[in-house]
Amino acid sequence: MKHWIGATLLACASAVWATPEWTRGVIVKVDPARAQVILKHERIKSIDMDAMTMPFKVAEGVALSPFKTGEKVRFTVKEANHHLVIDAMERAP
Repeated sequence: MKHWIGATLLACASAVWATPEWTRGVIVKVDPARAQVILKHERIKSIDMDAMTMPFKVAEGVALSPFKTGEKVRFTVKEANHHLVIDAMERAP
């Protein structure tokens, strides 16, 4: 029983630590047909990436149609097949 409680607590703590890091950026170009967006983004601390302008693929389920060039956004990224993929994006508050 003690092992089960310990495993449950560890799983809950891992979920808290795995909270995605939101990064701010500005949209340079949106290409919904290619499921891609080019962002000028700030430093992404979690992957030690300097600020730059670069294209990102977006995960299935991330709608690009609401976004326009020049909009300020915040986004989260994950690694998939050795590429960085945006898995969430919204207008910056």
